[in-house]
Amino acid sequence: MRDSQLFSIPQPVLGGGEKQAELIQKLEQAQHQLLQSEKMASIGSLAAGVAHEINNPIGFVSSNLYSLKGYVNDLLSVINRFKAVGLDLEKLEQARQYCNEVDLDYLQNDVIQLLDESQDGIARVRRIVQDLKDFSHVDHGEWVVTDLHKGLESTLNMVNNELKYKAVVERDYGPLPEINCLASQINQIFMNLLINAAHAIQKDGRILIKTWADDTHVYVSVSDNGCGIPQENLSRIFDPFYTTKPVGKGTGLGLSLSYGIVKKHGGRIEVQSETGVGTTFTVVLPINQPVQG
Repeated sequence: MRDSQLFSIPQPVLGGGEKQAELIQKLEQAQHQLLQSEKMASIGSLAAGVAHEINNPIGFVSSNLYSLKGYVNDLLSVINRFKAVGLDLEKLEQARQYCNEVDLDYLQNDVIQLLDESQDGIARVRRIVQDLKDFSHVDHGEWVVTDLHKGLESTLNMVNNELKYKAVVERDYGPLPEINCLASQINQIFMNLLINAAHAIQKDGRILIKTWADDTHVYVSVSDNGCGIPQENLSRIFDPFYTTKPVGKGTGLGLSLSYGIVKKHGGRIEVQSETGVGTTFTVVLPINQPVQG
């Protein structure tokens, strides 16, 4: 596979070190703007899915709270009726009849179930928000020591709405050391590969995420059993703005920016594909690299 020249630095024709530094700065700014543009486009495409994932638990928590309000009123009425009984047997019988009317046994069982469901719903919302925070790494946009498995899981939760109607996601995680990286950018690579895999599948597909390491590198592969990429197109998939998706479905920047991010980390992306069989992208990153400033 040919080596892409994305964001390669041209040699200045005139001037010395200052001219070269200026060109480097302009290229870095252009790369940063492209990265931000692609990130905003990605966030836009994920927003509806994330809203759906949050809306589901919020919906049943809201419904449960409405039911709970009625249950609590009935239970308080039962308590008050028994408190007013004293030694009046007629009032005692009326209180017993009221317990049957409100089906006290059902209330006692269902109120606990509704509380458990509501707690689970709130926990799901909390996880989604935390995953969104982990995915974007809003706390630190710098080089940090990162657990790639955690990044994969937070990214999977972010793109769940894109995947769940297309494919079953399988995991084959091996032991991985933590590595120093730009975590939010690595997560963006994972997101691009996962969404591309989903778009390559019509329905009832399979996406396999596999991780492993050797003495010097960590490996993360994303495989799908989708339509595959024709051999004549493999040499172009990392070119900026090249896409095989319909108009409006992609910017053509996802893979080219992913390539640039991996190169910035001293790694590489490998691809294997067969039309009608599927595609595997493998991200290879060095375990040890100098701490970035």
